[in-house]
Amino acid sequence: MSFQAYLDTIAAKTGMGPADFRVIAQDKGLLEPGVKTGALVEWLAADYGLGRGHAMAIVATLKPTRAADVNADDPIGAHFAGGKAHWRSDFDSLVEHLREHGPVAITPSTSYLSLVKGTAKFAVVAVTANRLDIGIKLKGDEPTERFEAAGSWNSMVTHRVRIASSDQIDDDVLEWLRRAYDRA
Repeated sequence: MSFQAYLDTIAAKTGMGPADFRVIAQDKGLLEPGVKTGALVEWLAADYGLGRGHAMAIVATLKPTRAADVNADDPIGAHFAGGKAHWRSDFDSLVEHLREHGPVAITPSTSYLSLVKGTAKFAVVAVTANRLDIGIKLKGDEPTERFEAAGSWNSMVTHRVRIASSDQIDDDVLEWLRRAYDRA
């Protein structure tokens, strides 16, 4: 489910959007410094019957980002703020290459970007200042030295490849992603 789909479902259930929740959370003092995410999730569950995933979507709209230069209207760009900005062109090139194979949607969460074919997630990308971590969903494919088992890093995918420089986004990475796309 995309981030927007979560917000649409919440609006259908509650009749409220992120701005409405922000006003109420502000009035309740839930946007004060030091208020933990768990308190927001508990409030959204108790008052609105939201499950964890839906509550986290609202929390993502309420919590300020760490980088002052992040545009709230660009949730994908938020992943490339500050010291992570140098990865944006590599990510865009990767997605452009995959789109030559077929339509690819990008659905951001607070911690990673999902690559989606139709409604099926086939990969995720987590951005840090030092690397891109690409998670690939290829059930049944054995891990290799380079394409390690994803393990607890992200349960939505089966493999993980760590990219420390642009040149590591090579034909092998693209082939694994294309295979995951084809299976999605």
